[in-house]
Amino acid sequence: MIGAPAYLAPLFVEVALTVALLLWAGVRRVNAVLDGTVLPRDVSLRQPNWPTDIAQIANAYQSQLELPVLFYLVMVLSLFTARGSTSLLVLAWAFIATRLFHALIHVTTNHMGRRFYAFFAGSMILLVMWIFFALDLFIGP
Repeated sequence: MIGAPAYLAPLFVEVALTVALLLWAGVRRVNAVLDGTVLPRDVSLRQPNWPTDIAQIANAYQSQLELPVLFYLVMVLSLFTARGSTSLLVLAWAFIATRLFHALIHVTTNHMGRRFYAFFAGSMILLVMWIFFALDLFIGP
């Protein structure tokens, strides 16, 4: 079993990415309202009336609240069941790399094809993580 600090490092990177996007989107939204670019009544019910660049950042943040939930779960479960492994840790870092790349695409070019491939790669890595965890849990090393 890998030590908890090393094993939890990828989770902290994912949390940092999520919080950074949240703060970035929040600051940009507040500034847009304060400078009159966006009127509160035009967005108060989640209407999609934010400028494109702000919407991209907010969408990148929202994306960190979807697929990564399964990542957090497999990592925490594997830690608490003492099933953490080097393989799972390497896959965790690969997953984090795809999330960072996905977010970078989201807030820059927002090229849907590239963004999809980053999402798909992360999804497949996460699937493999769950398979490794399940096999280790139910069958053993």
